Amino acid sequence: MNEPTAYGRPAGHETAAVEVRTPTPIVPAHTAPLMPVQPGAIPAVASVVLPDGRVVTGYAIEPAKPEQVAVKPAVSRAAVNIALGGVGFLAVCGGLLMLTAFITALTALVTQLVILAAVIFGGWIAVQVFSASDHRCGTTVNIRKAVIKRNKFYG
Repeated sequence: MNEPTAYGRPAGHETAAVEVRTPTPIVPAHTAPLMPVQPGAIPAVASVVLPDGRVVTGYAIEPAKPEQVAVKPAVSRAAVNIALGGVGFLAVCGGLLMLTAFITALTALVTQLVILAAVIFGGWIAVQVFSASDHRCGTTVNIRKAVIKRNKFYG
């Protein structure tokens, strides 16, 4: 009942039509026309037997050698930049710590100088006030008999 057809398929499974398409090569418009070039030596013809018994014959093609890649540095440039940024940040932080220490020391110095000036100036005033009055210096005022009439001073 299911006898194979010419294509090796059982009857009842035939395809309606077989369409064969031939690929058209795409040639870039900017390439020069191909010129036949004689090889320097005739390459050897190679034959390969496939597992199903078919034999394929053709020229052996040398594998393309890849271009040498530029040697990359051991450490990437981005990593070097990040490390330098970290070193710069640490230097700035250390500088800021030194700056705050300097400001603290300067504040303490100014405070001590103000206290010292107050002590010295206060001591000088105390000496002036509490020292024994010397008649050789200063102004002497002799008060005579004064008359005060109706809240007016007549001296």
